[in-house]
Amino acid sequence: MASSNNSKIVSKASPHTIMKFKLVEEYIKAWAQKLMLNSSCYGLVFIDCMCNSGVYTYNGETVEGTPIRVAKALLDVAHTYPQKQIQIYLNDNSQEKVDELKKHLPADEGNFKIIVAAKDRDELLEEIGPQLHGRQHLHYFLFYDPYDASINWPVLIPFLRNWGEVMINHMVSDTIRAITQVRREATKEKYANTYLTDFEKLIPFGSEKKAYEERVEKIIQVLKGQRRYFVGAFPFYNTQNSQLYSLIHCTSNIEGFKLYKQVAWKTFGGKSSTKDTHGDQLQLTFDFNNDGFFAPATDESCFFVTDIAKYLQRSFAGQSNVPLDSLWQLLDYHPIFPSEGFRKEIRAELKNTYGATFSQITNPVTCKKQTVASFLKGSMVYE
Repeated sequence: MASSNNSKIVSKASPHTIMKFKLVEEYIKAWAQKLMLNSSCYGLVFIDCMCNSGVYTYNGETVEGTPIRVAKALLDVAHTYPQKQIQIYLNDNSQEKVDELKKHLPADEGNFKIIVAAKDRDELLEEIGPQLHGRQHLHYFLFYDPYDASINWPVLIPFLRNWGEVMINHMVSDTIRAITQVRREATKEKYANTYLTDFEKLIPFGSEKKAYEERVEKIIQVLKGQRRYFVGAFPFYNTQNSQLYSLIHCTSNIEGFKLYKQVAWKTFGGKSSTKDTHGDQLQLTFDFNNDGFFAPATDESCFFVTDIAKYLQRSFAGQSNVPLDSLWQLLDYHPIFPSEGFRKEIRAELKNTYGATFSQITNPVTCKKQTVASFLKGSMVYE
C-alpha cells in the first residue's frame, strides 16, 4: 500500500529519493548519447509506468522527479540528432498526478513526442510489450518504480527478452518490515508474486536483504531467456543508514552494464551506495585472504576504490607484466565494480597500498608499447 506521502499530488522527497532521480537522469543522458552514435539505432523509447506527478518538495523547495528530468535530457538529445526519433511514455494511475505532471513537461517537437496516460501500470505495459518484437532498430528503456515490493513479472518479460534495458526498483525494506507480520491473504499473494515462490518459503529469509535480492536477480536471469544478460544492483540507504531499496539495471549489452556501474559510482561520489560508512573504509586491517597485506576494511554494503584495488591484488597477486587491459576486462564483468571512470584512482591505490608497479613494454605480437602491471605477493605493506 502506498504511504500517505505518496498519495499526495506533490509529495516530499528524501535525500535518497533525490539521489535516485539523479542516477536515472545521468544514466539516461549517457545511455542516449552512446546509442545515438550507433547507426543501427533509429530512435529511443523511454517508459516510466509509475511516474507520480513529476515534482516533489524538499526543505521547502521544488524538486524535479525522474519524468521531468528525463524528458528535458531527451529533448536535448532530439535536438542534437534530429534524424532520430524520441518517444516517452509517462503514466500514473492518478489522474490528478498526471494533470500536475503535464504542467511541467516540454512540448512535443518534430522528432520528440511524449505520451501521457492515467491508467494501471500493468495495462500500459501489456499494450507496449507486444510492440517490442521485431523492432530491433528502436531501443527501449523501461523504468519500473513501484512504491512497495510489488513486481508483476509477466508484464516485464517482453522487455527482458527484447532489445532494450529495464531498471527495477526493488523495495526490499517493505518486505523485511512486513514479512513476519503478514496476515492478509492479499498481501501474502503480493510477496509470493514478487518473489515467484510460495509465501511460506519466504518466511525463513526473515530480514536477510541479500536473500531477497538474490531471489530477484535469479528470477531475472530465468525470465530473460537464452540471451547473455547482465544485472547490476545498487542499494540506497536513508539518513538512518537503513537500506530501503536497490535500483536494479538489466541489459543484454555489456556496454550498458559497464556504463551503469560507472554512472552509479560517480553519482554516489566514488562508492557503490548511499550508505554513510563514517570513514570506516580508511581503517587498515590485517587481510589474511590477501597475502598478509594491511589493507582498508571492506563493507560489502558500500564498496570504495580501495575495495576494487583489493580485488585486483587478490586476482593477480604475484604476477608480473600483466597487461593493463586485463585489469579492466576483469572489472568489466564484475557485478558492482566499474571498469571505467576510476582507472587513475585504482592505479594509485594499487601502487600505494600494495606496491604494484606499472611500466611499458613492447608487445612481441604487435610490436607496440603497452602498459603492464606487476603485483607483489606475500609482502607486508604498511601505510
